[in-house]
Amino acid sequence: MSEIDRNQGLARQIAKNIQDSIMQGRLSAAQRLPSEVELAERFSVSQPTVREAMKILAAKKLIQSKRGPKGGVFVSPPSLDIAAQTLHETTNWLVSLGAVGLADIVGARRSLGRLSIAAACEHAEREDHKRIEAALLELDHTEISDEDFCRLEVEFHQAVAAACPNSLLRLVMVMVNEALIPAANMISFPFRQRDKVVAMQRQVFSAILVRDAAEAISAFDTLIDYQSGIYDIALEQRTLGSRLR
Repeated sequence: MSEIDRNQGLARQIAKNIQDSIMQGRLSAAQRLPSEVELAERFSVSQPTVREAMKILAAKKLIQSKRGPKGGVFVSPPSLDIAAQTLHETTNWLVSLGAVGLADIVGARRSLGRLSIAAACEHAEREDHKRIEAALLELDHTEISDEDFCRLEVEFHQAVAAACPNSLLRLVMVMVNEALIPAANMISFPFRQRDKVVAMQRQVFSAILVRDAAEAISAFDTLIDYQSGIYDIALEQRTLGSRLR
């Protein structure tokens, strides 16, 4: 084994040791880690090896550096945004490789979307309603690009999910909305009618406004059924096109 390989292996071991300490609560959120010199002495390695271990932990968003007199390396505080971004990247990767199919996307969106919408009907306040309506108003413009329409569609569903008081469900909905919707839209957007999509979303919002969960879920199911049918058309066209080549 070369010296470089050995040092990389040691760096991974140190990173794993510190990660375990964070996950098991021996290191708490916002706690300052020992200096590079102290860690090098503790693990009997060089400072560059410790530096590599810190890079591994930083890439996993487990630690963060701060400058100044009170600076150093600290355990990252828990963040739903960071966790959501990690889930988003992983899900995009799975979709891109074909490990997650359209049927999986439709099923997940339907089941989790119902929970999110029911929660919005029960808990949404005036500010939540404003965010949802703002996303709808932005969507309802014929001159916006397909890319912007897809982005704003995600914002609409995110605004609905944001009204849910359950932080874990909000986190899951970030993954569902920001990863699965764009992945499916890449396939279906040439075939769907924007005005129909917006009209169905307005029905969802109208039901949320009056806290009618049954009507909101029914409208959402209609939207998912429509989009599922568009996915089928898109896949048929893709298959037909490949046969004609």
